Amino acid sequence: MKKIISFDLDGTLVHGKYGDIVWNQGIPEEYAMKYGMPFEEAKKLIRAQYEAIGDSAIEWYNIDNWLRKFDLPVSANTLLNRYETSIEAFPDTLEVLQALTTKYTLIIASNAARIFVEKELAYTDLTHYFTHIISATTDYGMVKKDERFYKKLCTMLNASPHEIVHVGDHQVFDFEAPLRHGIDAFHLVYDSLAVRGDPPAKNGKTIYRLSDLLDKI
Repeated sequence: MKKIISFDLDGTLVHGKYGDIVWNQGIPEEYAMKYGMPFEEAKKLIRAQYEAIGDSAIEWYNIDNWLRKFDLPVSANTLLNRYETSIEAFPDTLEVLQALTTKYTLIIASNAARIFVEKELAYTDLTHYFTHIISATTDYGMVKKDERFYKKLCTMLNASPHEIVHVGDHQVFDFEAPLRHGIDAFHLVYDSLAVRGDPPAKNGKTIYRLSDLLDKI
C-alpha cells in the first residue's frame, strides 16, 4: 500500500529557471561589477570556472563556496532574494498537492541545495504540504539521486520501498534510480513546456502533466 509520495522540485513542481538565473546571471553580474568588466565576459569566465569544477563535485552545488571563491560582496540570501520573482510553480502543482495531501504523506526529494529548495517552496507557499524536505547535496552529501540516495531516504522515513512513489522529471535520477531500489516512480515529461530534453520512459510510467498523476495512483 502506498503511503508516501516523494516529489522532485525543479522541473517537477516549479520551473527550473530560478536556479539558472541565480547561477548564470546573478553571480556573473556581481563579478562584472566588482572587477569592472562587461557582463558577457564575466559570464564566460564564471562558466569556465563552473565547468572546471564540474557537477560531480559537491562543491559545485554550494553557492557560498562560489561567492567566497570569487570574493563577491554579496550574501547568498541577498542573491536569492533578488531574483525570487522568477520562481514559478507549474499551473497544476497546487491542485495536485491539495488533492494528495489528505491521502498521503508528501515529501520533497531534490538534488538542489537546501537554500534553493527552501526559498522556492517558501516563495510559492508550498512548504506546509511536505512533512520532510530532503536535499541530496546538502543533507546527504550526494551529487546525484542515485540508488544509494533512495536507500537512505527509505531509512530516514522508516518506510519500505513499496510504500513510496517518487515523481520527477529526470529519467535516470527520478525514474530509473528509484525503480532499481523498488520504489514505484513516474517520469514527468512536460509535453508543451519542454522542461527537459530527456526521452520519455516507455513502460507506461510517463506522465505529461503533473495532474496526470491523480489518475495513476
